[in-house]
Amino acid sequence: MLFVLDGGKALAAAVRGTFGSKALIQRCRRHKERNVTDHLPEAERPLTQRRLRSAWATADPDQAQHELEALAASLARKRPGAAASLREGLAETLTVNRLGVGGKLLQTLESTNPVESMIEIVRDHAGRVKRWSSGEMALRWAAAGMLAAEAQFRRVKGYQELPALATALERATADDPDLLDLAVTA
Repeated sequence: MLFVLDGGKALAAAVRGTFGSKALIQRCRRHKERNVTDHLPEAERPLTQRRLRSAWATADPDQAQHELEALAASLARKRPGAAASLREGLAETLTVNRLGVGGKLLQTLESTNPVESMIEIVRDHAGRVKRWSSGEMALRWAAAGMLAAEAQFRRVKGYQELPALATALERATADDPDLLDLAVTA
């Protein structure tokens, strides 16, 4: 399984604890970009943003990792906070590259934005409730919010590429460690 997560360590630990080596984690690139650039002055943000996006657009995951590590090294002296933020979970920002995901499916899987949109609709829908009588009521309201969000769901960009992703995930999580070295990042 492929999980697209933000930088929350507890969430990643829960995914790994529940799904073990069958779970591959792709870090949200938008969150990573924001976290890194928040450590920079306004004038330095556009160049760093371009360098991040250029590295992530590189088809070769080893080359992309090299470019990201070079960016972190160039930031380290003057902007150690930005460099540390970039290095933390860096390999997990390249999981989809290692799986060979490209094209329109990559646009969907590089960010947590699709699920965050649904969560915001659920939050808005349930925000009208002033008194929660039980956990069951909260679950009912969450389900009602998801049904309201369903009206705005769209087809996954690049859905035609999902069978290839499923094959890559099977290879990556197979018991044979020589097939693909993603167990380290997962």
